Amino acid sequence: MSVHSEIKKITTETLRKMKFDKEKITMLTAYDFTTAKMVDAGGVDSILIGDSAANVMAGFETTLPITLDQMIYHTQCVVRGVERALVVADLPFGTYQSNPEKALESAVRMMKEGGAHAIKIEGGKEIEESIRKIVNAGIPVCGHLGLTPQSIYQFGTYKVRAKEDAEAEKLISDCKLLEELGCFAIVLEKIPASLAKRASESISIPTIGIGAGQDCDGQVLVYHDMVGMNQGFSPKFLRRYLDLYSEITGAVSQYVKDVKSADFPNDKESY
Repeated sequence: MSVHSEIKKITTETLRKMKFDKEKITMLTAYDFTTAKMVDAGGVDSILIGDSAANVMAGFETTLPITLDQMIYHTQCVVRGVERALVVADLPFGTYQSNPEKALESAVRMMKEGGAHAIKIEGGKEIEESIRKIVNAGIPVCGHLGLTPQSIYQFGTYKVRAKEDAEAEKLISDCKLLEELGCFAIVLEKIPASLAKRASESISIPTIGIGAGQDCDGQVLVYHDMVGMNQGFSPKFLRRYLDLYSEITGAVSQYVKDVKSADFPNDKESY
């Protein structure tokens, strides 16, 4: 029996069952083949090709500038490195909000060209028709509520969302709507832990939190943040598992030193 046939692929159904069985879901971002291979080998349940690629891969201040073509490229790279995890790709800003036809066209491209297993879009009631159209076409949709970075200029801040009653009630109602529309999961970003708990208990599809407390059905972090490659970014919700920034800059400066001193390459490293 080959190794490949022994690997049990994670599907949207797997995630639903995990919620039912009260098993926590793990999700991390990846934007390239090499990272995806490592994250998948580490045993993560789902890999998100986030539009956060605009920040960590391209250096933009917000997620808004990244295009659908660029997101498809990142998704293609990730898919080639994955054997087990469910691959979810963000539809970037401007590719689904304006009309449901455009939303479906964007989602179809992400599935056909990108090779994603599912797509993620931000918003609730205001994008209801877009979600309905995409789901009706047989494409799995993951919702995203709370702090939705594509609306950052409307919010004007990255602070915690839904602290006020009206916004909290809208979030609960949007969660129920997304479930009704057929979404398979919902990312809840930067909302009070008590609200995330209430939201998670009010629906039968999994919630995946980022800065939303421990009562969500799963957690997601940006890979570059989790392994400490982004030195200047340290929100309260982030746990750093490595300090790769120091490790890598240290290795680079050692390499520079070794080359300058003619220590590298030595006789053993030469043909």
